Amino acid sequence: MKKILKPICAAIAAITAVLAFPACKTRDKDGMKTVHVNEVTHSVFYAPLYLAEALGYFEEEKIKIDLTNGGGADNVMSSVLSGDADVGFCGPEAALYVLIGGSTDVPTVFGQLTKRDGSFLVSRKPEPNFTWSDLKGKEILAGRKGGVPAMTFEYVLKQNNLFDGTDLTLNYDVAFNLMTSAFEAGTADYCTMFDPVAYEYEAAGKGYVVASVGEASGEVPYTCFMSKKSWLNKNTATAEGFLRAVTKAVKYVNETNAATVAPYLVKYFEGVSETALAASVQRYKDVDAWRTELSMTEDSFNRLQDIIENAGELEKRMSMDKLVDNSYAQKVYGEIYNA
Repeated sequence: MKKILKPICAAIAAITAVLAFPACKTRDKDGMKTVHVNEVTHSVFYAPLYLAEALGYFEEEKIKIDLTNGGGADNVMSSVLSGDADVGFCGPEAALYVLIGGSTDVPTVFGQLTKRDGSFLVSRKPEPNFTWSDLKGKEILAGRKGGVPAMTFEYVLKQNNLFDGTDLTLNYDVAFNLMTSAFEAGTADYCTMFDPVAYEYEAAGKGYVVASVGEASGEVPYTCFMSKKSWLNKNTATAEGFLRAVTKAVKYVNETNAATVAPYLVKYFEGVSETALAASVQRYKDVDAWRTELSMTEDSFNRLQDIIENAGELEKRMSMDKLVDNSYAQKVYGEIYNA
C-alpha cells in the first residue's frame, strides 16, 4: 500500500503548499455552469457519462462539462485535491488511500457509475469452452501492480485457486496504456482489455475474448464521482443535477438498442466505427456494467477492500460512511423512477 500512497501523499503535500482556487465558481454568461471533470481514462465503459452530454441531459440541468483525461487515478485525485477539477471520476480506492493516509481533506464519493471491472480477458486463439484453469502455466498481462484492474484479476484467480508464481505468471512490467501493443508484439499468452479495444482486436483477428473479469469478480464500486466536501457544500444543486443527468443516461442506454446508442458516441471516440461502438455498448449491457441508482452498496465496498487486501495493498479497512454520501444519488433516482 505504501507504493500506492506515495504519489497521492506527495500530491497532497504539494497542494497544501500553494493556494488552490475552486474551479467552479459562477455561471457563464449563457446561464450554464461549467463543471470540470477529470476522468481516469476514456472508454465505452463510461458511455453514460458521454451520453448525458450528447443527449442534452447536462444542458437540461444548466451544466456544461469540461472533460479532461487524467490518465490514472493518482492524477485524478491530485486534480481534485488541487481544485483543478470539481469532480474526479475514478476508482474510490484513490480516495480510500487518502483517508487511510490520515488526510483531513478527503474527497467524498457522491455517485457510482460502474459496478464491476470493465475488462475482458483476451486470448491469442479461440477458446469457446474457456475455464479459468486453462490459465495454468500461462503468462498474462493484467495491468500495473497495485492497480485495481490487476488486483481484481488477482482476486478472480484466487477465487479459482490460481496463484501468481505458482500456477501462472502475471506480467506487471508493461504500462497499462502499452499492454495491447505489447500483446500484439508477442508478449504473454493473454491480455486484459477494455472495449472497444477488445472488440477491435477480435474484429481484426488479433485476439479472442474468452471471459469477462467483471462477471467473475462480482459487483465492486469500480468507477465513481467524487468531489471535495467544500465543493459539494457550495454546489449541492449542481451535484444533484450532474447525477440526475447521468442517471437519465444510464436509463436511456439500458432501455435502448445498442445500435441506436452508438451514433451518439461517435464524436467521443475518433476513428472508432459505429459497429465497434454498438458491439461494445452491448457487451457492457450484457455484463450489467452500470448502476441504475448511482449509489454504493456496503457489500460492494467491502468486496473492493477484500480485493485490495488480497493483493497485500490495504493497510487497514475503513467504514464506507467515512468516504461515501449516497444521499445525492438516492434523491435523483427517486425523482426519475418514482415520479
